[in-house]
Amino acid sequence: MTGDERQSRMRGLSAWTTRRWLRVGVAVSLVVLALLGTGGAWVLNRTETLSKDLVDVRSPALTVAIRLEAAVLNQETGIRGYGLTGTKDFVTPYRQGITEQENARAELAGLLRDDPAGLRDLKTVQDAVVRWQEGFARPIAAAPAGAPSPLAAQRAAEGKAAFDEVRAALGGQQERLRADRVRAREDLMTTLNVRNWVFSAIAVLIVALTALVFEGLRRGINKPLEQLSADARAISGGDFDHPISPTGPADLRRLSGEIDFMRRRLVRELASSEETRLRLDAQAADLQRSNAELEQFAYVASHDLQEPLRKVSSFTQLLQRRYGGQLDSRADQYIDFAVDGANRMQVLINDLLDFSRVGRVHNAHQSVDLGTVLERTLSSLSVGIEEAGATITHDPLPTLVADPTQVGMLWQNLIGNAVKFRRPGEAPKIHITADREGELWRFTVTDNGIGIAPEYADKIFVIFQRLHTKDAYAGSGIGLAMCKKIVEFHGGTIGVDPDYRDGARIVFTLAPRPPETPGPSTLPEATRSDLEPAR
Repeated sequence: MTGDERQSRMRGLSAWTTRRWLRVGVAVSLVVLALLGTGGAWVLNRTETLSKDLVDVRSPALTVAIRLEAAVLNQETGIRGYGLTGTKDFVTPYRQGITEQENARAELAGLLRDDPAGLRDLKTVQDAVVRWQEGFARPIAAAPAGAPSPLAAQRAAEGKAAFDEVRAALGGQQERLRADRVRAREDLMTTLNVRNWVFSAIAVLIVALTALVFEGLRRGINKPLEQLSADARAISGGDFDHPISPTGPADLRRLSGEIDFMRRRLVRELASSEETRLRLDAQAADLQRSNAELEQFAYVASHDLQEPLRKVSSFTQLLQRRYGGQLDSRADQYIDFAVDGANRMQVLINDLLDFSRVGRVHNAHQSVDLGTVLERTLSSLSVGIEEAGATITHDPLPTLVADPTQVGMLWQNLIGNAVKFRRPGEAPKIHITADREGELWRFTVTDNGIGIAPEYADKIFVIFQRLHTKDAYAGSGIGLAMCKKIVEFHGGTIGVDPDYRDGARIVFTLAPRPPETPGPSTLPEATRSDLEPAR
């Protein structure tokens, strides 16, 4: 075989899959086992045939031939005694010998029916016995008893010669039968030896085949899978640059290649994810810095607006008091507009300051009894509640870790809105519930007011978003946005129950302990005190 042919054959074998290797291995094993089984069956059948021939034919045939010889000898002894003495008792062994001879001949003929040489020997013996009987034995047996037969003396030499032929025929027959038995025994022993060798070879081949199968499975399947498992463990341990070496049959090599492709793709994805994470971290840092700057800017801007706004408000109010009624009606109207705008601007700035303080200035988490905070809030809103004739009830409220100021602002805005947005001619009824929902507490504030249309359920929590004009309902549009900021700061969510139609129902959740949040503003304490609005 040339080098090119050898390489071509190796490439052909390397393309075999595990299934093909198993099929070929099983087919070869079955062929080998079938051949071994056929050989073993033939040896066993041969052994059984020889054993049966030896036990059932050769040995019994020799035994019957000896009995045949004994029967003929009994005939000769009886005839010779009867011929010499004339005593009738000597005829009985002769006649019994004839009977035994016929039985032995018939039995021997049956045993040797498949042996032509044995049948020829039996015919030779039978012919010799018949010649002796007809020429010597029967004439003597037919002579009258009581006196010696003259034929015995006359034909003594002739009878002896005829019986010698019988002896010779019997001897030849027995010699052949002994030789056949010895040959059958030798064939049996040879076959037994072959049987032992065949079954020993079968055992050795089965052991070798089993070892070959296990070694083939170990090298072709177990070892590649162990190598693949080791590579996978190395990769799962964090060594993503560890290559996967394809070994074994074609399908296992394809599997290794696919896993290695997945590894390379994971490496690319991880690299991309790491790059994305770094960009996100940088953006988060920029966003955090920008938010801090925006908070500080809003706080400073709100404070800086206080002084000129106070001047505008003070002088417009002074103008209204001093010159009210002295000018025409349009001038009074303009003065009223200026005073109202200055006052509303003052309220708006104060609300903006409160909104910016959530999570920055007010960030003193402690154990807070929400029921106690609610009672304080109701006390501060008592005037508005009494004027509206509102009835406020609540379920037992839990104790949470929270900022008490922010929780008070939450209750104040929610209850204040429920009282403010009441139905005309109907006293407000407000009920507060608290239920445990998994790891959070779920609260509801339900009223019988004018309600909130479903399309505005998200809009109302956006800062400065109002659903009514300032002439219908006063306010800056910051209250619910501040509630949303407070609830989210405490690890919860807030929304409107869209299924409630008899008013409005605000649903929000609070965590038993708020999540970790950044500390207070990094502004110095003195700076923050300077930025407090003038009261």
